Amino acid sequence: MAAPSMKERQVCWGARDDYWRCLEESAEDASRCQQLRKSFESSCPQQWIKYFDKRRDYLKFKEKFEAGQFQPSKSPANS
Repeated sequence: MAAPSMKERQVCWGARDDYWRCLEESAEDASRCQQLRKSFESSCPQQWIKYFDKRRDYLKFKEKFEAGQFQPSKSPANS
């Protein structure tokens, strides 16, 4: 698989940014952003989508943690 061209990367990043913006504006209600999610998925390589999804989850966690809003689980972890 060849690396995406600069134009393809820009389209992917734009689709990701539009999707993330929709999630922010609709209070994380993903059902309102389905069309943008489909565009994001069709514009980006699958590995990039996985990475961006994990990155967004991490950034949201970090934001809550730094704001003091993170509440650890009350139940003990069984690992």
